[in-house]
Amino acid sequence: MFSECVKKAGSIEVICGSMFSGKTEELIRRLRRAQFANQKVEIYKPAVDVRYSDDEVVSHDSHSIPSTPIDTPASMLLLSSDVDVVGIDEAQFFDDTIVEVAQTLANRGIRVIVAGLDTDFSGKPFGPMPALMAVAEDVQKVHAICVHCGSPANNSHRLSSDDSLVVLGEKDMYEPLCRHCYNAAIAGEAARTTTSGDDCPE
Repeated sequence: MFSECVKKAGSIEVICGSMFSGKTEELIRRLRRAQFANQKVEIYKPAVDVRYSDDEVVSHDSHSIPSTPIDTPASMLLLSSDVDVVGIDEAQFFDDTIVEVAQTLANRGIRVIVAGLDTDFSGKPFGPMPALMAVAEDVQKVHAICVHCGSPANNSHRLSSDDSLVVLGEKDMYEPLCRHCYNAAIAGEAARTTTSGDDCPE
């Protein structure tokens, strides 16, 4: 008789998509399943995200799970000792060091599940998300429904004129649009801006 030491196989999973696509809901579902399997789970979110709760990850359909708000990804390395699964919500709000942190956790044998927006309101890749997707073992892209035509939506269209990269908000600030409707909306906004500028007195 002999015993064989089996090391845990760490991994990185990324759940990405537009706003209202169910990213956080899917994250919570996977974390709940891990808890049901008696695995030790730690969940983190950016401290800046206080839309629904200061210390919970909350989906748009009001599902929630307790979490730890943090300012920097490095905090996860200090707080994630002796865990099986680490969940990270709204990863696009963290800086690029989250990629190295996720890699370090996975190399320790931890299953890392990350959820975040893959593109910002202007349609550009958002923060560290592209790099996280590149190093992940599994990437799931989820879609919302375009509020204009009902097609699968992959764009988060901002309804305000604020051009700051990070503007926290919900349906009063954003709407999910498909590629066609998003491009039409952006073109319409550009045309209105041009017309408004032509009307300005010299």
